[in-house]
Amino acid sequence: GLFDGFRRDCLADVDTKPAYQNLRQKVDNFVSTHLDKQEWNPAMNKNQLRNGLRQSVIQSGMLEAGVDRIISQVVDPKLNHIFRPQIERAIHEFLAAQKKEESVPAPPPEPENKDPPAPSQDAS
Repeated sequence: GLFDGFRRDCLADVDTKPAYQNLRQKVDNFVSTHLDKQEWNPAMNKNQLRNGLRQSVIQSGMLEAGVDRIISQVVDPKLNHIFRPQIERAIHEFLAAQKKEESVPAPPPEPENKDPPAPSQDAS
């Protein structure tokens, strides 16, 4: 649909923006530093290590700030010139279709008596 198109358009553009490249570099460095501090042994629970790393990245706040900058560079420039006109057009089309449905007269109600008509008597 319309919003899937917006998402595809933004995702196709995101990795070319400096905000994305900067965030990716920050996360890569953070992960490397975090893993360097871990002493590896085969008995480690990889899921616990992964979840601990995920929590550390989230708590650092770098994702939230980085994503805000990505949105500023990718979505904001398209908002008024590309997305808003398409959304407004879709809303107008929807409302026009709703209004058209309201203006179409409803079919007459069926008679409540469902008995077949009485046969006519021909005077032949």
